[in-house]
Amino acid sequence: MPARCVLGAQWGDEGKGKIIDRLAEGADYVVRFSGGNNAGHTVVIGDRKFAVHLLPSGVFRDNVTNLIGPGVVIDPWHLIRELENVEKGGIRVEPGRNLRISRSAHLILPWHRRIDALMEELRGPGKIGTTGRGIGPAYQDRASRAGLRFGDLEDPEILRTRLRAAAIEKNRFLEGVQQTPVDPDALAEELIEVTRPLLAAAEDTGLVCRTALARGDQVLFEGAQGLMLDVDLGTYPYVTSTSVGMSGLGGGAGVSPRAVDEVILVAKAYSTRVGEGPFPTELHDEIGARIRERGREFGTTTGRPRRCGWLDAVALRYACAISGADALYLTMLDVLSTFDEIRIALAYRRGDEIVREWPAGHPRIAEFEPVYDVLPGFDEEIAECGRFEDLPEAAKSFVRKIESIVDVPIPLVSIGPERDQVLHVQRV
Repeated sequence: MPARCVLGAQWGDEGKGKIIDRLAEGADYVVRFSGGNNAGHTVVIGDRKFAVHLLPSGVFRDNVTNLIGPGVVIDPWHLIRELENVEKGGIRVEPGRNLRISRSAHLILPWHRRIDALMEELRGPGKIGTTGRGIGPAYQDRASRAGLRFGDLEDPEILRTRLRAAAIEKNRFLEGVQQTPVDPDALAEELIEVTRPLLAAAEDTGLVCRTALARGDQVLFEGAQGLMLDVDLGTYPYVTSTSVGMSGLGGGAGVSPRAVDEVILVAKAYSTRVGEGPFPTELHDEIGARIRERGREFGTTTGRPRRCGWLDAVALRYACAISGADALYLTMLDVLSTFDEIRIALAYRRGDEIVREWPAGHPRIAEFEPVYDVLPGFDEEIAECGRFEDLPEAAKSFVRKIESIVDVPIPLVSIGPERDQVLHVQRV
């Protein structure tokens, strides 16, 4: 299909990087359209393991042009480090050739990172659990029309003028909490020097993308985080700062969402979450610890241990519905090997009330307890299976069960971190 969009179906960390890397083999363009370096996508190529945070996951394919769209917030210092890191691993990314960056993408500046950390500290027990990367404050400036954009870097005079204007407000805040103010002129000079290698990438990426779609090129839209972290549709306020689903694709990529031919959701065979916020199926026992150990569940961006639990089909059905999912790709099935039983949450209970649909916006969502369906587990390690038919019967039944619950086909199952550790599910 000419245009596909890959989204996370849970609270992020679903394995989108691997899926996007695989689909990028047949793509002409990969377009990152939301988030910042709070997201982390991991791609394993042989004995090389890459973690990308701002770079689209198509950078590992020579034939792909990678676009960072206007909906992304960019930390220029981090992006430079990321380019250096992938180049050390033998991956050549050249701004202006296979990497292009929207002039309309907003910048994350040092005061955003400082304010992010300070605000989280001031929240005390009500902390959100942010990554501290300045994402929220950068999006806040975008919404209040006080932000600086990537295109400003092309004009030093404009850059200096806007930094001086922005610094007035930021320094008042910093000084009010007894913090050192930022020198906008020194910051301007540092930005000009740091971003020099990136300027060749500056472009109207929306126009590039629309032109590619009009030609019939293969375009792959890459979402960040997961739908349960969407600022409007997720577990607010414990969410990211932007729309991560189809509602964020239009402005985030500069194209109409109607141009997308297929929406692919990616979900783990269990659930994880990083940071604060409700998580109905979280396990605080040996099983949760075992899932974390087998799944190597530590944040790609922060290194924090992830909270782990059984698959939440209530949240997964909700994600499929709000995204209009055409397909669901299931990852990390191998992690569930050796469990005597596997559970899927089909509903929630609160007191005498049973809820079968996601209780969006409910003020006491943290009080809902999962109602599980219990399935038999499987003892065999499955990472070496070559076909879906080779999986243990219990593993195949688990996949079919999920498919029937969410009423979305599962055409692909991942059984390990490597590119080729995927199984195509035969229709029955």
